[in-house]
Amino acid sequence: MRLSPPAALLAGCTAVLLLQPASAASAADPPGLRRHDFPGGGSTTSLPLPDGHGLAARGTRPFELLGVGWDGPPDALAGAVVRVRTRDADTGRWSDWHRLESDAEDGPDHAPHGATAPLWTGRSDGVAVDVRPGPAGPPPALRLDLVDPGRGAAAPAAVRTLPAEPAAPAEPSGPAGAADGHQAPRPAIVTRAGWGAEESPGEQTPEYTGPVREIFVHHTDTATDYACDDAPRVIRAIHQYHVKTSGWRDIGYNFLVDRCGTVYEGRAGGVELPVHGAHTFGFNTDSSGIAAIGTFVDDQPPQPLLDGLAAVAAWKLGLTGRPADGRTKLTSSSDASRYPKGTVVDFDAISGHRDGFTTECPGGALYARLPALRTAAARLQAS
Repeated sequence: MRLSPPAALLAGCTAVLLLQPASAASAADPPGLRRHDFPGGGSTTSLPLPDGHGLAARGTRPFELLGVGWDGPPDALAGAVVRVRTRDADTGRWSDWHRLESDAEDGPDHAPHGATAPLWTGRSDGVAVDVRPGPAGPPPALRLDLVDPGRGAAAPAAVRTLPAEPAAPAEPSGPAGAADGHQAPRPAIVTRAGWGAEESPGEQTPEYTGPVREIFVHHTDTATDYACDDAPRVIRAIHQYHVKTSGWRDIGYNFLVDRCGTVYEGRAGGVELPVHGAHTFGFNTDSSGIAAIGTFVDDQPPQPLLDGLAAVAAWKLGLTGRPADGRTKLTSSSDASRYPKGTVVDFDAISGHRDGFTTECPGGALYARLPALRTAAARLQAS
């Protein structure tokens, strides 16, 4: 499994840390290490980065995703450079340096504290960190978080997948706007139990927004050439990172779709209901976030993935009678978005994350396919 491509490194940069040979990397637990184990065998491990400095190469328990978190506001690491290097658990080889995005691009409109965007590494058992603080210096309690998705919580087969269903006829007593038509069949959806979500009491109190009038398409910025059977591992790792590192109530996305077109339930609260997600700063209200699992900057999204995105978007918008090829006006609720708070923005009903936030997401290759995706979703609503 290859790593997601890093952002370009600063020209002329030389590494601050010299890697020890893999055999010399220490696996001893440093002071301040914290670990949270899940019943399904997964875990999150936090390694402190004292005084905002990096971490010399060291062995670790196996992990598959990492990121850096801190106490304080999400922008406290602005202007910093954070790079990581990891050791492949199978081959013992160290990767190149990968730069972490110091501004997490997804999230609630009022994040409790800061964290970088996560990086999927594949099965790894060693890490090194290089931190160069920004103008404000390092934020307090800077730490490296390592995530092992484990095998997930066990669930009966009967609750693992919601079967596909034909479009329900429009009824005046249905959800607001449903009588206007535009219904589409519900695709089969793998439930949270199906991908092995490790539930916790704090995640059992979902928040709801107004009727979903907008879809924002994302990519997870993780490996693209994964086996589809491994998609639940990626989702579990993102879920654990969002909850344990970023401090969110749940995974940020409402739905995810893998390269084989399988649709997965994201944030808890009911797939038919307008669950308030944490995916697009400033525009999480009255919208739903759907993430394509992979990195689609240069890699072309496979057709099954596009079909899955179109199917779940058409169905979700159709629940409230919204045409997939229509327009939606939303009001920015955060100055952290692309638009100042209070700005009314006219979006395509299916838009990319970059339309609401200054980001490359969902990658240029996937973003270029959104016009065709809107057409395909509208066709499903008309069938």
